[in-house]
Amino acid sequence: MEYILSPSMLSCNFLQAGEDLKKIDKAGAQWVHIDVMDGVFVPNISMGIPLVEAFRKGTERFLDVHLMIIQPEKYIERFIKAGADLVTFHLEATNQPQECIDMIHRLGRKAGISIKPGTTVEEVLPYLDSVEMVLVMTVEPGFGGQSYIEYCTDKVRKLRSIITARGVDVDIQVDGGIGKDNVAKVIEAGANIFVAGSSVFKGDVEANVAALMEQFPE
Repeated sequence: MEYILSPSMLSCNFLQAGEDLKKIDKAGAQWVHIDVMDGVFVPNISMGIPLVEAFRKGTERFLDVHLMIIQPEKYIERFIKAGADLVTFHLEATNQPQECIDMIHRLGRKAGISIKPGTTVEEVLPYLDSVEMVLVMTVEPGFGGQSYIEYCTDKVRKLRSIITARGVDVDIQVDGGIGKDNVAKVIEAGANIFVAGSSVFKGDVEANVAALMEQFPE
């Protein structure tokens, strides 16, 4: 199993976003996580298509685009054209989850499906054979800097058990409150892709990336 760190640009210093992008590149983080919020599905507004395009020009890293927007099917193609390598949408945000997955694949990209802390693992199971990744939100989506919700660890463990039993090749990503003090616990539960915002960009970026990635199994 490959273990991946995906720093969230939501927590970077926007006055020097390009420099922060170079820092995580240099530090060896494999992915770049871009949070897209619409102020409707979540109570906040963040980055959109122009910033995805800008980040695409600024890095060759894998762009991990997380759509926290209603009716993602209206925007998937535009985000892929902007440079997304993987598009993750929320199960709770669309009436057409399978259509969203099929659209992403038809456009030649990887598909992820996300569930909020209050959404059960069972609700995502019909899509395990179709997606490359399930994102288990470990905070309520919408704002960076929140504390990890402990009961989400059991959701990760349950999901990994089901994925293993089914024999499907699906990554589990966690997003929210991830730092060097709890990443080992979430790894043990079965996650293998980790979104980290404040714990990467607050302070020494290279040292923070190293502290997180040294927790990854060999």
